[in-house]
This record gives sequence, structure tokens and C-alpha cells, in this order.
Amino acid sequence: MTIDQAQREIIDEFADIDDWMDKYAMIIDMGNALPPIDEKYRTPEHLIEGCQSRAWLNAALDDEGNVIYTADSDAIIVKGIISMLVNVLSGHTPQEILDSDLHFIKEIGLQEHLSPTRSNGLLAMLKQMRLYALAFKELQESGAIKES
Repeated sequence: MTIDQAQREIIDEFADIDDWMDKYAMIIDMGNALPPIDEKYRTPEHLIEGCQSRAWLNAALDDEGNVIYTADSDAIIVKGIISMLVNVLSGHTPQEILDSDLHFIKEIGLQEHLSPTRSNGLLAMLKQMRLYALAFKELQESGAIKES
């Protein structure tokens, strides 16, 4: 599934829901469905800087050269938001992630319904995910990591 297809799925899931309390409930459900991050990544080094809640993010490359993200948060809404980002971006090449336009955030109305601190946290999550992708891309280009 492409990044755009994953975004379309999320947009479609939210399309028939008008009430933002129901949308928040869906975001919480998405967070509850996120597989837990391995305890070894619940460290200060994996905390997302700029996120008011504690949120952890790790990334690795699979054998095909795709970035696999794992994440977690101690806040239910934040966990739901990061689960959407993981579902959209995980399993794609670093270049696909760097080139992606994450329009689903605006289309479902998420950004305008977040507090300023959560909005900053969302931007921090995206920044960290892109930084991982950029680092992997540079490692692939330098030959330090083989592309399949």
C-alpha cells in the first residue's frame, strides 16, 4: 500500500463522523491498536523532543530497505496520533517518506482540533520520523547500508 493509499484509508474512516468527540474516540482506538514499543526503546534517547507528553519513537530498516517505525506514548490522544503516522509511513523507503505530503492531517481536520501543545507535538513527531528517514537515506547512499 502506498503512503497516499494509507492516507486515503484514514480519511475515509473519518469521513462519516461529524462529531469531534467521536473522532477523538476513533483516534484513541487507533492508539490502542498500536503494538507496544519494545521496552528497550522506552529511553530518553527515543523520546520525541518537543512533545509535551512522553512519546517514544524508534526506526529500523527492513531487509528491503524500508523504514519500520515503532512508537508509543503515555497519553492516549498522542498515542492515537502517532499510530496514524506509523500506519501511513512505516514500510516505505526513506525517499518515499521524505517526498510524502501528509495531507490526511488537514483533511480529517486534526490540526485545527489540537491544542497548540499537541499541534507542536505532532510537528515534532513528523520531524523525528523524517529525520530517521533522512539518516537512513544518507547511510544507503554512502554504502554503509545496502539497498535491496
